[in-house]
Amino acid sequence: MPAVIELLLGLCLVGLLVETLQWHLAAPPGLGWTVGGVYLAMAVMIVWGWPVALRWLGWANRVTLLRGALIALLAGSMAFPTFMQRHTLEMVGLALLALCLDGLDGWVARHTHSTTAFGARFDMELDAFFIAVLCCALVVLDKLGGWVLLCGALRYVFVAAGYAWTWLRRPLPSSLRRKVICVWQVISLLAALLPWVSTFWAMLSVGLALVLLLYSFMSDVAWLYRRRRMCV
Repeated sequence: MPAVIELLLGLCLVGLLVETLQWHLAAPPGLGWTVGGVYLAMAVMIVWGWPVALRWLGWANRVTLLRGALIALLAGSMAFPTFMQRHTLEMVGLALLALCLDGLDGWVARHTHSTTAFGARFDMELDAFFIAVLCCALVVLDKLGGWVLLCGALRYVFVAAGYAWTWLRRPLPSSLRRKVICVWQVISLLAALLPWVSTFWAMLSVGLALVLLLYSFMSDVAWLYRRRRMCV
């Protein structure tokens, strides 16, 4: 499958990024294993869900994969808390770059006429993983307590609940409310990582994001519940 070749090229890019960190930031030797492990797990899931009709990734999915490589770098770095604490600003910079690429892949998909259901799902799953990584980073850096993990876990709880109650799997309509709350959540998590943002303000902004997120999920669950008989 040609897409596997592109995934392997992505692994080479991850190796180059790790080497850059080791050269400029004196990253720990084991960083390559942790980052590579996260990326390979991501690649396996991409292959698992890959549509038979598609061959190459396409430009939009390539941008998303690039974002995935940056997120894998952040996720793998969490195995070394001391390294992250020494280079918090660099980690926030990587996260900000990943966030900027989030809007680019959709633009590329529309302008290259390469919009696919797989690409939309790939982007959505990576968004969820990115949020979970940011939540874990706040805990690893001792900026916030374990409660912040709820921000990253809610979406996975919702998906898991769909296996018990099938009506939760019904497609949801596009929602401006959902998009705005998601943006606020990511911005709050990124801002909370900054070293000059105090614990109080980090707790306030992320706490508000969690409340809004709970409200958003409850609204979606209520909408799905009212239409549950249509799923039978």
